[in-house]
Amino acid sequence: MDASSNSESDSDSVSNDGPAVAALNALQLSEEKFRKAFYLTPDSMNINRLKDGVYVSINPGFSQVTGYTEADVIGKSSVDLNIWVDPADRLRLVEGFRKKSGELAYGLMSAAVIQLGNVDHILSITRDITERKHLELQQKQSEEKFRRLAEDMPAFYVTFRPDGTLLFVNDAVAKLVNMQRDELGGMNFLDFLTPDDRAMVQSKLAALTPDQPVETHEQMYQSSGQPLAYHQWTNRAFFDNEGRALYFQSIGQDITQRKKAQEELRIAASAFESQVGITITDANAVILKVNKAFTEMTGFSALEAVGQTPRILRSGRHDIGFYLAMWQSLTLHGTWAGEIWNRRKTGEVFLEWLTVTVVKDDAGQITHYVGTFLDITARKLADDRIKELAFYDPLTRLPNRRLLMDRLAVALATCNRHQRRGALLFVDLDNFKQINDTVGHHRGDRLLELVALRLSKCVRDGDTVARIGGDEFVVMLEDLSDLEIDAAKQAEVVGTKIHVALNQVYQIDGADHHSTPSIGITLFGGGKSEAMEEPLKRADLAMYQAKAAGRNTLRFFDPQMQAEVSTRAELEAGLRDALEKNEFSLFYQAQISGRRIVGAEALIRWRHPVRGIVPPGEFIGLAEESDLIQALGAWVLNTACTHLAQWAQHPEMAHLTVAVNVSARQFHQVDFPDQVLAALDRTGANAQLLKLELTEGLLIKDIEGVITKMDKLRARGVGFSLDDFGTGYSSLAYLKRLPLDQLKIDQGSVRDILTDSNDAAIAKMVIVLADSLGLNVIAEGVETEAQMNFLARQGCHSYQGYLFSRPVPRQDFVALVRQNTPGH
Repeated sequence: MDASSNSESDSDSVSNDGPAVAALNALQLSEEKFRKAFYLTPDSMNINRLKDGVYVSINPGFSQVTGYTEADVIGKSSVDLNIWVDPADRLRLVEGFRKKSGELAYGLMSAAVIQLGNVDHILSITRDITERKHLELQQKQSEEKFRRLAEDMPAFYVTFRPDGTLLFVNDAVAKLVNMQRDELGGMNFLDFLTPDDRAMVQSKLAALTPDQPVETHEQMYQSSGQPLAYHQWTNRAFFDNEGRALYFQSIGQDITQRKKAQEELRIAASAFESQVGITITDANAVILKVNKAFTEMTGFSALEAVGQTPRILRSGRHDIGFYLAMWQSLTLHGTWAGEIWNRRKTGEVFLEWLTVTVVKDDAGQITHYVGTFLDITARKLADDRIKELAFYDPLTRLPNRRLLMDRLAVALATCNRHQRRGALLFVDLDNFKQINDTVGHHRGDRLLELVALRLSKCVRDGDTVARIGGDEFVVMLEDLSDLEIDAAKQAEVVGTKIHVALNQVYQIDGADHHSTPSIGITLFGGGKSEAMEEPLKRADLAMYQAKAAGRNTLRFFDPQMQAEVSTRAELEAGLRDALEKNEFSLFYQAQISGRRIVGAEALIRWRHPVRGIVPPGEFIGLAEESDLIQALGAWVLNTACTHLAQWAQHPEMAHLTVAVNVSARQFHQVDFPDQVLAALDRTGANAQLLKLELTEGLLIKDIEGVITKMDKLRARGVGFSLDDFGTGYSSLAYLKRLPLDQLKIDQGSVRDILTDSNDAAIAKMVIVLADSLGLNVIAEGVETEAQMNFLARQGCHSYQGYLFSRPVPRQDFVALVRQNTPGH
């Protein structure tokens, strides 16, 4: 570089006097050498005037380091270019400069004052140490981060000299020895070890070499009064260039829980390969693992089972309800146990005792299901065989006398506890000995087998059919009605069914055989305590009554009960016959308001050809039970509408309403509203004069359907009265929604209204309630003026009862109305 070429050319140019001349001369003498050094060095070099810092020359290294070219800097100062960072940045970055790009960098700078001519200049040499500085900073940050990490890490961390002197310990180590960290400085870690452990650790540390600088070992600890603990330590040695150990680093962790888990796993592994089949699934019931016993019992290998679900074992013997109950138990209780039929890979069905357990994580989420099972097929077969020999008839497979008596004892206790009744039917085959004598015992046995089959088909699943010896069978019926007469009827139905079934022809060895039964029936239970032999004795006696009556029939033990059952059967048959022969008629009881007849209630009567007039109390209940009520109700409705239409032709009768009682079974027919509307259309009766009386009991079933039907009829003008109100079924919430016109005070409340404060209170309540709902109120069963006056004082002015008229035939009621009408 020709330094003189870049010097000032003004009056301050270089002179020939003094040290500056000598320096210049020296510089000129080595110009070629300086030029090479200036331009070839990779470091940044620049020459600036001392007085103003203006750049007079830069080398290529300056451009490479800073990014500035000669055109950028020559003639400008570092202040102009803002190359050097401000003092604050300098303190932070040490030797800091700013590149042309704006990037801050580190530099190691040296400078000297030189004279060019007679002007002082500064020669600066700057080495870019940015990368080194960054590495130093990163190392410092990394060391600080590691120190903080070591201090806070849960693992034990120690550094120590070869003689054992502690250099650093973290909080976990201090806590382990129950000391403060600053107390441990300078102590020897070997002092904390037992003699045996000290010798073991020193031996392991001495064996470390630069080629093998790391070793790991486990130690067992048990302080006084503390549980046994296990630690795992990893020691690393750091060596100098001559292979001498400088210091050791030791990292330890508590592995007590892991050791326990390993021990438990060893135990579990041993148990897993037991003689019990084990299946482990995930939360979706996908099989993850099975043991050897599983493969031996099912025939499926582990490879075939893993990835499948336990459904591969399903036998098809259990319905969906069985599995739903299993999953419900697992959800609610976390476990299920019981017998289950499964299928082996070969297709063979076997019985197992299965236990399924739910496994959950710390958050309570299901992670696995564990199933354990035993093949109990052989045991079950043996148990069943023993049970069969002890409790079942070997010929018919029906329960024998011993099992029957056991079940009878349970049935007696259950019936008495729940006030229910049961029945025993003693069935004896007529002249069975003749069959054995004439066609052989083998055909007699076959006949007994067929009889057993027919008997079993005549009863419900919960009933019992037993063979107690020879040709004698007993059928036990449970859970019959709590009413004696109804229970007798139910038993008679089954007895009749058995009688019909056993009278059918038997096909045995290609030949027809006939056999008839004699059946004795008795009831038990209903709260009556008795020895379990008693019902069987009574049924046996009743069977002999059937024999005495000519065989091939059935008889009840109690003669009075037999008479009642017979009467009931005759009454039901008579009802059906009466409907066909039109033996019914309607009576009417006047309804009064203000001493004037405003309507009537239609009441059915049966004109029996022998008994005369039969009141409804004797046959309405039977009609309900035998499903005759629908036909009977339809007849009443049509007849009442016919009379209503006829009365409309007479002025004195045209205003009368007719109330028709509707039973619950009749009303709940789907097409009941259509039946009523059809009767109105067919007869031409005025719908506004028809009033249907409903009972409170009707409201306890399908209230929404009741309202819908009432609304449909109300739209046509049909009115509604709630009969027997106050007997306890009505909900006020529903009552407000029902399209009623009238409440009827029950005659049971009216009868003692003057003497019983409760009845008086009920009557008052009904009247007030009717008034609040905007309904009319009528009292039935009014028999005295005093009763009427009391009701009138409470606000009830409509009545029905013997005080005004008993129920009378239609012609008598017409006469009563005309008599009550002025001008007649």
